[in-house]
Amino acid sequence: MDRDTTGSGKGHSMRPAVLQIEVGQMANFTYIVADEENGEAAVIDPSWNLDKIFQTLKKKNWRAKYIINTHTHFDHVIGNEQVVEITGAKIVQHKNSQLDKDIAVSDGDMIEIGRIKLRVLHTPGHSKDSVCLLYDDQFILTGDTLFVGNCGRVDLPGSDTIEMYYSLFDRLAKLDEKLIVYPGHNYGPTSISTIGHEKKTNYVFKPRSKQEFLELMIAGE
Repeated sequence: MDRDTTGSGKGHSMRPAVLQIEVGQMANFTYIVADEENGEAAVIDPSWNLDKIFQTLKKKNWRAKYIINTHTHFDHVIGNEQVVEITGAKIVQHKNSQLDKDIAVSDGDMIEIGRIKLRVLHTPGHSKDSVCLLYDDQFILTGDTLFVGNCGRVDLPGSDTIEMYYSLFDRLAKLDEKLIVYPGHNYGPTSISTIGHEKKTNYVFKPRSKQEFLELMIAGE
């Protein structure tokens, strides 16, 4: 089921359009974030079912300025080339990514889509190039760093359990608890959550030492 959480408003407090589109056989989410007033948009993690993306952009009369990959595992990037071909969008990835990109970003960089500014949070753990995308005090796209009820795998090449620990506890857990969480996969009981709800209910956020977290992740592999 696709979700349209489009909002409105002006200035700093405006709410961008955020479309959450479930795609493929791995419960992936592709997102479109757009400034509805000027029509600029970003496609986040294009993979399968790209016709849904193109139809939405056309229907809404939005222009895809960027493709932003929260990380470069195949199920989050395989649609890049076709989206570039159809829309001319520029590919944005963290500087640690080994894939072709037009724009390399680092922690703290701002990605501007119309009047929308998404702040890059480097959150390694699932992969070396994992990022989350933060918009003001309103929402965060967490890729495969944080799911509803879980976190991303740390048993893959490039994964690091201790990096995941710091990304969860030093970065995400310290954010505004009202932030809406838009994860990279539909793996939880709900398709979206909040930082506050995850801190209360998600077992990965239970206070633990690094060693306890490491043991927990090893036991879950």
